[in-house]
Amino acid sequence: MRCPGDVSTYRAYQVTGQRHFEMVERELRDPAPGQVRIRTASCGVCHSDVLAVEGQREDPLQPVVPGHEVVGTIDAVGPGVDERWSVGDRVGLGFLGGHCGQCEFCRYGDFVNCTDQPLPGTTIDGGYAEMVYARPSGLVRVPDGFDALTAAPLLCAGVTVFNALRAAQAPPNTLVAVQGIGGLGHLGVHYAKALGYRVAAVARGTEKAPLARALGADHYIDSSAEDTAQALRDLGGATAIVATAANGASMAGLVAGLRPRGRLVVVGASPEPIPVQSSDLIFGGRSILGSLTGSAIENEDNLGFALTHQIAPMIEPMPFVEAPAAYERMMSGRARFRVVLDFH
Repeated sequence: MRCPGDVSTYRAYQVTGQRHFEMVERELRDPAPGQVRIRTASCGVCHSDVLAVEGQREDPLQPVVPGHEVVGTIDAVGPGVDERWSVGDRVGLGFLGGHCGQCEFCRYGDFVNCTDQPLPGTTIDGGYAEMVYARPSGLVRVPDGFDALTAAPLLCAGVTVFNALRAAQAPPNTLVAVQGIGGLGHLGVHYAKALGYRVAAVARGTEKAPLARALGADHYIDSSAEDTAQALRDLGGATAIVATAANGASMAGLVAGLRPRGRLVVVGASPEPIPVQSSDLIFGGRSILGSLTGSAIENEDNLGFALTHQIAPMIEPMPFVEAPAAYERMMSGRARFRVVLDFH
């Protein structure tokens, strides 16, 4: 199969080494058995793209196309693909490229931890390209109510905080805190409020306080001016805290702000350890856990919930041809809050 106009190539930004971007023309091939081909409409620029762009993968000398927040349309279907996936279907692809269905974890239904799962943009080519090839088990159906630019960041950032809040198992109408009001955190506040919690937003400085309240936060804690744990205890203690800011030391100080049986759910990948007082865990039975994105069907739950509750990321669209600059914009920390590549 070919694209309209019988185009035989497509454009992609591949990276080798560290931050060495190169625009290339790739041959447009038919999808392999068990694959579909997706015509890309948008791709979010996520901090996890550093795995490819900064050479943090097994062989950085091998070119790979970054990007794992992909929204597009199925353009071709390979042999052996279930008939429920068809040309023209509007789909997304997140951090996980599709579980195998055969490994030990898949057999237990733990698809996130599948041991034979490609990672778009890291172990296989991702969404900084006009075409993407994917396993059907990784596809997420994208509702028509979403435009492509809005939906893309929800496929990674959105499902990450949505599943973290579900993993926290906090009782309804209790206090839940979101640490960090950035790409993940600004969505975390919005999701937490929509899930029916009283929400405390935690960030450094006062500049994000108006935004946090606009997103639904009931309380704002300036971690640079007050002790966060004490501030949370003064509010009665948090039943859950979602830590999105990638700073181990700042995460450690949150545990003492939990109520007994409260959970600190870590989604911000910090290069530093999280030093914790054992007494804060033992007395009160508090716990720390990590949460990694979600399966394709959980991502569909996430998109459906976001659409119902009008949850949308704050985005900065940039043309696909400016992908290297878009990545630099994301890494600068100045983006508010998600940079998204636009292929139209």
